[in-house]
Amino acid sequence: MNAPFQPAVTVREIDLADPGEARRLEALVAQHPGGTAFHRPAWLRAVARATRNRALALVLERRDAIAAYLPLLEVHSPLFGRVLVSSGFGVDGGVLADHPGDADALLAAVEELALRRSCPAIELRGGMLPAGRDGWKIRHDSHCGFVTDLAADDDAQLTAIPRKQRAEVRKGLAGDLTVTVGTDAAQRAAHYAVYAESVRNLGTPVFPQALFGAVLDAFGEDADILTVSDGTTPVSSVLSLYHKGAVMPYWGGGTYAARRLRANDRMYYELMLHARRRGCSRFDFGRSKTGSGAFDFKKNWGFEPQPLGYAAWTAPGAEARDADPTSAKHAARIALWKRLPLPVANLIGPHIARGLA
Repeated sequence: MNAPFQPAVTVREIDLADPGEARRLEALVAQHPGGTAFHRPAWLRAVARATRNRALALVLERRDAIAAYLPLLEVHSPLFGRVLVSSGFGVDGGVLADHPGDADALLAAVEELALRRSCPAIELRGGMLPAGRDGWKIRHDSHCGFVTDLAADDDAQLTAIPRKQRAEVRKGLAGDLTVTVGTDAAQRAAHYAVYAESVRNLGTPVFPQALFGAVLDAFGEDADILTVSDGTTPVSSVLSLYHKGAVMPYWGGGTYAARRLRANDRMYYELMLHARRRGCSRFDFGRSKTGSGAFDFKKNWGFEPQPLGYAAWTAPGAEARDADPTSAKHAARIALWKRLPLPVANLIGPHIARGLA
């Protein structure tokens, strides 16, 4: 009896600079149920170019078909070490595969790649997680995601917000604030100024301005900026991604004045309306650290937290990577950063943030 036919299986690194290969991956991400904006080659190339880290894409192929895919960013940081992240600077982007065996083969390959490239750590955000592989730690308690359907019209959207939070939105609507949406140079500058001040106030180094521009350029119509201004002064601003009928407010923040003006509350409500008008049916509030202030804020909007699955691998004999901003190890650094003058924080921050991924 002849042995059953076994199709050839290959694990290889795809050349993201090859337009044909990039189109294959974009098509895979678009049709796969688990495909996210952070799996897209457009995301990988943008963050790599802006942060000067290296983007990689591992695939498992059966003959000419991609059966499993893992997007990666190889991050080097003097403070936080070397790591392969899937997906770098994203909140999702782990292994896309239909069968656990294919995912397992791809994870074996990325472990070997990490050792070969002197990266003692790997991080997976979502996707098919490793089961029973040595060196991996899986968590479902560190972060939660928040997604809900958008309402049918403006009034229904406001009514869908729980009473206490709705009152805050109404205060923002009653104020003399203006809302603009776009991606031009003025919008980008306003967004960066607001975002940089917001993260400084939280004790976090700001990302390079080039990162936001690179993502906007790479995503085209699938990304934009919504800004709320008090007179001519921007006070809240958010850069959002659009993927498979969902809007994700990804990089957003507000100045100290935004709280008094309820500008952040106005901003997210206006984004819900804007997203529905452009054809979205879901609002993805992104991830938040379980039990954090952001976690509570999103629950106040009526979103139900859904635990996210993350996995981390540490090479044999290496110390586990700790880039968690809530870690006690970094508490003194965060307290110091909050006291920095904004121009100083904006000057130093991007050089540090390139390694945060």
